[in-house]
Amino acid sequence: MLRPISARFQRHVFSALAEDKVMRLIVGLGNPDPEYQWTPHNLGFMAVDELADRGSIRVERPEGKALVGRGKLAGEEILLAKPQTYMNLSGVSVRELLAKYELEPADLLVMWDEVQLPAGTFKIHPDGSAGSHNGAKSVIGSIGTQQFARLRLGCGPDHPVGSLRDYVLRPMKKAELEEASEMLGQVGDAVEMILTQGLDAAMTKYNRRKPQEPEDEK
Repeated sequence: MLRPISARFQRHVFSALAEDKVMRLIVGLGNPDPEYQWTPHNLGFMAVDELADRGSIRVERPEGKALVGRGKLAGEEILLAKPQTYMNLSGVSVRELLAKYELEPADLLVMWDEVQLPAGTFKIHPDGSAGSHNGAKSVIGSIGTQQFARLRLGCGPDHPVGSLRDYVLRPMKKAELEEASEMLGQVGDAVEMILTQGLDAAMTKYNRRKPQEPEDEK
């Protein structure tokens, strides 16, 4: 049984510098089929790809119901993972990987798409609920705690949509992909800061931008 930990202790763990050689498990949530590759719901997978590119890590070894790759990023040892269980069962994979590598929730960072944040923005949190995200709900339910670091990747629409489910499962347009690419570059910088300087430093730098408030109707 994985032990719940306090957010304060978790931030201390993530604040450890080079002398702390504990491996971090970084998971991006998404769906494995090619039809979902460029959808907003797969931003977690895209974020893993960004980190893999930076660390020259090949995320292709089947393990713990995921594709994984092990290497170093910003001098820190990491295990990147893309669960292959489909979104709603992502936690099964996360639980297996934590157990296999004898890691705790304090060593975990999970990245997922978030329709409650404007597209092109992201937020870092040390813990919290899953909101309406089924993949995040699965992770929390499977590992028995919500006290793990997460990075929420904004994909909220800038116009009313009939179905949010359909919205996150349809391929992004060229302009959306360009915006996502720019955001993911910043996400890569943020994750490197988390690894080397800790969650607090990264939150201070990257959470400071507030979404614009909608203008009052005239």
